[in-house]
Amino acid sequence: MAPSQVSNLGFDTLISREWLATNGLGSYASSTVPGMNTRKYHGLLVAAMAPPVRRMVLLSRVEETVRCNGQVHDLACNEYPGVFHPHGEQYLRAFGHDPFPRWAYQHNGWTIEKQLRLIRGQNVVVISYSLLGGGEPVELELRPLMALRPIHDLGYQWNAPLETSELSPRHHRLSPTSRTPEVFFAHDGEFFPHGCWYFSTIYRREQERGYGGLEDLWMPGTVKWTLAPGQTVHFVCSSEPFELVRVLAAADQQDAASARQASREPLALLGRAAEQFVVSGRHHRTMIAAGYPWSAPSGRDAMICLPGLLLATGKLDQAQSLLISYGALLKGGLLPGELAEDGSGWKYNSADAALWFIHALQQYLRYGGGPALVRELFFPVVNEILSRYQHGTELGISADADGLLVCQTPGATWMDGRVGDCFMTPRTGRPVELNALWYNAVRFGADLALAYGLPTRAAELEALARQVHAAFNLRFWNEQAGCCFDVVRDDANDATIRPNQILAMSLPYPVLDLHRHRLVLEAICGRLLTPMGLRTLDPADPAYIGRYLGGVAARERAYHQGSAYPWLLGPLATAYLRVHGRNSASLERVRQMLQGPLAYLAADGMGQVCELFDGDPPHAPGGAPASARSVAELLRAYVEDVLDQPPRGGASAQASSVLARGPALGRTG
Repeated sequence: MAPSQVSNLGFDTLISREWLATNGLGSYASSTVPGMNTRKYHGLLVAAMAPPVRRMVLLSRVEETVRCNGQVHDLACNEYPGVFHPHGEQYLRAFGHDPFPRWAYQHNGWTIEKQLRLIRGQNVVVISYSLLGGGEPVELELRPLMALRPIHDLGYQWNAPLETSELSPRHHRLSPTSRTPEVFFAHDGEFFPHGCWYFSTIYRREQERGYGGLEDLWMPGTVKWTLAPGQTVHFVCSSEPFELVRVLAAADQQDAASARQASREPLALLGRAAEQFVVSGRHHRTMIAAGYPWSAPSGRDAMICLPGLLLATGKLDQAQSLLISYGALLKGGLLPGELAEDGSGWKYNSADAALWFIHALQQYLRYGGGPALVRELFFPVVNEILSRYQHGTELGISADADGLLVCQTPGATWMDGRVGDCFMTPRTGRPVELNALWYNAVRFGADLALAYGLPTRAAELEALARQVHAAFNLRFWNEQAGCCFDVVRDDANDATIRPNQILAMSLPYPVLDLHRHRLVLEAICGRLLTPMGLRTLDPADPAYIGRYLGGVAARERAYHQGSAYPWLLGPLATAYLRVHGRNSASLERVRQMLQGPLAYLAADGMGQVCELFDGDPPHAPGGAPASARSVAELLRAYVEDVLDQPPRGGASAQASSVLARGPALGRTG
């Protein structure tokens, strides 16, 4: 797809738009449209050294200079204390991000197109330059600037030598030190070594977020070409040794495949966005990157995202691989929360990840997953989760006398914002969505037990489900507000109006009585719905914060106290059609709900959807610039609810769905 004109856009707009390229390992390249890095996470090669984590910013950026007819033109754009230098955006005429980033620079008779491609499955970036038209040759210089540090850190000048050696003609190695990894680069020009430090690059978004935002970068030397009209030249950087000719051939093969996927329809855009989160971990097991550029894989995110990123896109085998990977990580009935960025292991800090696993398995069967595999491999996992949750496990999770789940650990739900040791939304007690997931899991477990010839276990779970259903509708209903309490406690219920209750209506087995669904929808749509997502708190609440701004503490306070999340539009769309049925009016309403994030995806989001938006107009974007949950639930809702596409898999899917479909629309209990 041809790059779009950007010369009419202001500088602030250009540096607010962030593009993303990925390689399927958790590695990525990302920056702003003019190439000015505004985050410490930006870079042209951010490599996962232990995929999909231990990510390091290797190649931070490049600076290019064009010499033509005695004039010098710098194409880069950077910020230093008190000054922007150079101002390459003045030559930038067009930019495109799909299927890979491309820039067009132009001035006084010359036009240069720049392309950036990551090689799938390898930590390799290819940066190419083509001189278009039929004018005079130009001289092109490129200076690579290296950061050589983990993504959450910043680098500064130090005295240890950073030596560059030539491995073979036009192939070079930057030697490792006690602090930095080795890096390899190659080109088809001429390299002039003259290493030096570039001091005090400013990352303005980090400073706005309350973090350090000043860094020194190492420049090993300059690559020079004489570029003739119609000629293309290349610079390649990698964390591993490589051969230039083979890498360029791989890049050409990727180009051919990408050319067949150029549609701008919402489903195609969502599908391409989804692919960026599906990564390979150890032993080539499928994993989900929770978000870019800083979020590590998470059990909760992976299971929420599985139906949208994998099942709705026809990747049944990868969905199976993901379930196998996480099922093997079960510990005391819990699935892990987050994988440590340093690769040291998983943190078991999520109260709901295991219940989301059961929901993901439910959908896997519905989309045609193998019943035999579920029986042999996954049903024991489901049974252990249900038993552990009922009788007690870590995080203070257990079922009380009426069957409802209690969690005594603050910050164990998805609303986990914290400042120091203080959680902004601790939600200890009986959270509404935890119990909605619990009921759905128990009902599904009963289905499996009955199907697999275990009538006694099925009867136990069916009795538990009836108990949970009765207790939920007795204790969670807030008659005064016409919706559900957010958390039920023995001393005082939490009556704050939040979107978590939508799961009591949207899951395959909805725990909330049907006659109350319409009231909850009215409360959510009237108080929480924005054009970009559902607010996490009613604006009328004194604790509401409508802007996600400021330093760490201010943003953590706003994280779930008013910020609007696009991913919640997925459950809302499903619940809305469950209440209103599928007709032209209800479908149009659902399309309107999804329209804001879809428009953002196609324009300002540069092919991705961010984690959250401000609760207050004009609903500025915030959080991670690319969120797996946002994309996954928008994609699932678009496929299942808007397009009403049946699960793929034909007869197999139909047979499997007998176990997984839950009640017919409108049925509860």
